[in-house]
Amino acid sequence: MGLFGRRKPRTVEGSMDRAADRNDRAHLEQFIKAQEGVEAFIEPRTTVTQTSILLVARTGQWTRRRVPDEGTAFDWAKKLGVPCYDANLVGYPQRMRDWDALKAAERKRQLGGS
Repeated sequence: MGLFGRRKPRTVEGSMDRAADRNDRAHLEQFIKAQEGVEAFIEPRTTVTQTSILLVARTGQWTRRRVPDEGTAFDWAKKLGVPCYDANLVGYPQRMRDWDALKAAERKRQLGGS
């Protein structure tokens, strides 16, 4: 097969993103089981990415995965007893940014930075 004969990535209605699948859901459910105080933040579809759900634990640790649509994400979170918010309306929690800053500082120290 030639270089240009390879299959193109699967797209989601005009975006270059892939569709949500059961592995995404399994990952999210495992995150909820492993963490305490998880909240969900629904992120709308854009021209680049499909609708996604961001789960943030009490510690600030987070994970993000694709979902089929906003309604499905809200229903799924409700079913699992996870508080769920529209990220466009409420933004992201400070604990998530604090977690990212802590992890960035740890990486910098490991690489020999100050």
